[in-house]
Amino acid sequence: MVYKFRVILDAEEDIFRDIAILEDDTLEDLHNAIFNAFGFDGMEVASFYTCDETWNQEDEIALFDTGDVPGEQRTMSDYKLSDLLDEQNTKIIYVYDFINMWTFLVELAAIEDQIAGVPYPETLFSHGEMPDDSGEKSFEADMHDDIYGEFEDDLDEEDLDMFEGDDSFEDFGFEENWN
Repeated sequence: MVYKFRVILDAEEDIFRDIAILEDDTLEDLHNAIFNAFGFDGMEVASFYTCDETWNQEDEIALFDTGDVPGEQRTMSDYKLSDLLDEQNTKIIYVYDFINMWTFLVELAAIEDQIAGVPYPETLFSHGEMPDDSGEKSFEADMHDDIYGEFEDDLDEEDLDMFEGDDSFEDFGFEENWN
């Protein structure tokens, strides 16, 4: 059988890819199909996350074993798509590049018969252009003033003077050179 996924970038614009992949392929195969479909170089770390019907993130399935005991943690290559996804469980979250946090909502849209001669995985449809960055927030000086401006007059010099010379904060129970 062939699983057909819609992979949606979590962004303001509508950016998605439809991908067909065999049900016996692994999450690592889906990872490869996603980063290729979106034009990434595949050189960054990624993880899938199981989730509930409302996209609440649950368990992580990493690309590499990052556990304390080698071989103890299951990775993407250990899971066939059919192990996690079916008609009832259709959603999974994919995060690529933990610095930029490209986040994708991956939903199983259809399960169909395999077509002979078609190479899988296959990008079936592409909509939208990838932005230059993943939508990181920028904090500028005028934004800082807008956020904190309402608190400027809350403390005056008299309020601050009451803490001057107060030794009550010196003994927190830590030794001076605790590390």
